[in-house]
Amino acid sequence: MSYIVALTGGIGSGKSTVSASFAHHGVSIVDADEIARQVVAPGEPALQELRQRFGESIISADGSLKRPALRERIFSNADEKEWVNKLLHPIIHARTQYLIAEAQTPYVLWVVPLLIENGLQTQANRVLVVDVEPHIQLSRTMSRDGISRQQAESIIAAQISREKRLACADDIIDNSGDPKLIEPRVAQLHHRYLQLAV
Repeated sequence: MSYIVALTGGIGSGKSTVSASFAHHGVSIVDADEIARQVVAPGEPALQELRQRFGESIISADGSLKRPALRERIFSNADEKEWVNKLLHPIIHARTQYLIAEAQTPYVLWVVPLLIENGLQTQANRVLVVDVEPHIQLSRTMSRDGISRQQAESIIAAQISREKRLACADDIIDNSGDPKLIEPRVAQLHHRYLQLAV
C-alpha cells in the first residue's frame, strides 16, 4: 500500500498547478475531480441512472453530462443532492482505492478538493493544503470560471473555512504570490515525502 498524501485547497487556490508540479517529479496522481468526471462519462452506468432520474435536460447533444445543468438541479434541493451523492460517492471511492492500490510510486498524491468537508482526511497519511489569500482566490475563480463575484462568493462560502482547512494541514503551500515559488516548495516536500514513505 502506497503512502498517501492528500492535496486539498479551496476553489481557485491552485491545486492543479501544484499537482502538475508533483507529477513532474514522477509522482502518481489520483485526482478525485478527474475520477468524478470519468464515472459519469458516456456509456458509464452512473450516467444512465442520472438520466433516468433527471431526464434529457442534463444530457448534451453528444451524450455527455451537462454538469452545470445537474448542478443547478441539485444545488438548492438537498434531497436530490443527497441522492446524487449516494449514487456517485461509492463509485468514486471504489475507483480511487483501485488507483491508489495500483500506484507504483513510493507515495501517491491524492487530490481531493472537498477532503475536509467530506471528512476524508483520516484516509491519508499526510494532508497538504494549497492556501491562497481570500481576495486572490475570489479574483482567480471569477476569471477562470467566467462567473460573477456573487457566484464566486457563494461557492467559496459553501466550502469549509480557510481557518478550518489550515488547521487540518500537515504541510502548506502558499500560492498567493509568484507561481515560480511553487516548484522549489514542491521539490522540498517531494524529498520529505519520499523519506516518510520508506
